[in-house]
Amino acid sequence: MAAHFDRRLRKAAVTTTVAAVAVAALSASQAPDVTADGTGRQTTSDNVPTSDTPAADSATGNSPYYTDLPPLNSPSPAPTTGTPTSPGSSEAGIPATVLDAYKKAESELRRAKPGCNLPWQLLAAIGKVESGQARGGRVDANGTTIGRIIGPQLDGNGFALIKDTDNGVYDGNSSYDNAVGPMQFIPSTWAWAGRDGNGDGKEDPNNVYDAALAAGHYLCRYDWDLSDQADLNRAILSYNNSQDYLNTVLSWLEHYRKGTHEIPDGTGSLPVGRSDDPNAGASPTPGRTGANPGSRAPSTPSPSKPPASEKPTKPGSPSTKPPTDPAPPTETPTPTPTPTPTDTVHHLENAGTTGLTATAGDTFAKKISTRAETKAGDAVGKVRIRFTVLGDTDATFTGGEKVAAVTTNASGVAVAPALVAGEQTGVFTVRATVVGRTVPGLDYKATVTERVADTLTSTGTKELTCTPGGEFADQVEVKATLKGAVADKVAVTATLIKSDADPVENDKGPYFKDADGKAVRTLTGRQTDAEGLLRLPKLYADDTEGTYILRLTTPGGATLDITLNVAEPAEPTPAPSTDPSTAPSAQPSTEPTA
Repeated sequence: MAAHFDRRLRKAAVTTTVAAVAVAALSASQAPDVTADGTGRQTTSDNVPTSDTPAADSATGNSPYYTDLPPLNSPSPAPTTGTPTSPGSSEAGIPATVLDAYKKAESELRRAKPGCNLPWQLLAAIGKVESGQARGGRVDANGTTIGRIIGPQLDGNGFALIKDTDNGVYDGNSSYDNAVGPMQFIPSTWAWAGRDGNGDGKEDPNNVYDAALAAGHYLCRYDWDLSDQADLNRAILSYNNSQDYLNTVLSWLEHYRKGTHEIPDGTGSLPVGRSDDPNAGASPTPGRTGANPGSRAPSTPSPSKPPASEKPTKPGSPSTKPPTDPAPPTETPTPTPTPTPTDTVHHLENAGTTGLTATAGDTFAKKISTRAETKAGDAVGKVRIRFTVLGDTDATFTGGEKVAAVTTNASGVAVAPALVAGEQTGVFTVRATVVGRTVPGLDYKATVTERVADTLTSTGTKELTCTPGGEFADQVEVKATLKGAVADKVAVTATLIKSDADPVENDKGPYFKDADGKAVRTLTGRQTDAEGLLRLPKLYADDTEGTYILRLTTPGGATLDITLNVAEPAEPTPAPSTDPSTAPSAQPSTEPTA
């Protein structure tokens, strides 16, 4: 009892200390009028979880979590003689495969989103709180958990109400959603946040490599710098919107930053003390009013004993009291839950988005707008709309993500972030869906066109000439511009044509060479560089003399003709003779002399 009481006191002290720091940071960072932090980064209130932020907008659906706090002993105890015994060493250590997944995710995020500054220790802290590091590292060689880790169903009974979004594919529940896997993603969040972290071609929330990478991208999905305390707090609260959750994760983050050690897979301690258990040592999260009996580990019943007042009677002796029939059980009617705004959405309508077209590399001028409506056509506000970029495209929303979730305003309209076209041209789709409700999605077609130029100019001044069967000494170089500005990455087509009146590919005269040394008279797939310049390969000539035209064109209408001459060198002019005998003789004058 004393040990238990000491642990409770220690938990309370740590929680209070961390809470004070976190609350101070949050108070400084979440003032209503703050639009930029100390470094000038934009911070919008839409990205800060509040008390009324829908649970479906978090990674876990605000599911229960484990409230264990870090051990007081050093995470890296000093070596001792003999066999060391360190209480809690398995709790402080991280299973090898799980630790590897966290570090690989950090490395990938450092490359993909360097400004986020995601530390692997944050993933370890969340993994500890969500699943006890995949139940002590019980994973196979590929990082997939041995048996699924599934949270309680989010049926509104003490938890958030999130109806089924995956037909039970991930959680085995076709009525409600459950958090799944070592990082406890709900299916509706995994649908857009899922990643393939181990390169097996699958995105599996039960795989620790996939889940850790997905958690990293989730925490970095906004313009947050996790080395900044205010941004770090926002990111953690977006994962599970609970102040107690924030405090617990921060305590493990600090613990792992001080040091940890690798332990064999499957030897970690099993998690205990869940947030929905009032005896776990942490305050229940707001909105969770009770435990889910079906989600706890089964307990072993103790042998039953009759109460002391009920002494057995001798056989044949009359009972002191005649038996009475038990009163019939009374059934308490289940209250009908009040429909949420999401429950009232019947369909989505286009809110005026047309003409989604952009040049490769540019930002689309128009944003996608979607309106959520009831069956009667009334607007529905405070509904989360998820916009997802689909198809074979490298276009993304601002920030580099292919998914964005936006809350509808009072007019029922959600406006997606700006779309940014990649270098891949063609048509792709952006689909709008309602988060937490199965209604038909709304598709928007978007088109990415080639980069264009309206002017091509030659950078050379020399006349391009060549002898029959030879090669041109100078290479053709041109510059592309658009409205006077440099036009980079513009495709240029170069064709040796027969004549201005007959602009088809010539079958004689100058030519380029392909990789095999064969003659080609049309080049495609060439692009201008960052300065708008393009230098063509060397030109050669066959034995046919004449004047030829090299025509260059670009998307946007720019055209440039360059003249090429193939001719034998001119005969040298003989030098004047200096021999006096060959000089013309002087004629005698016929004029009379005076």
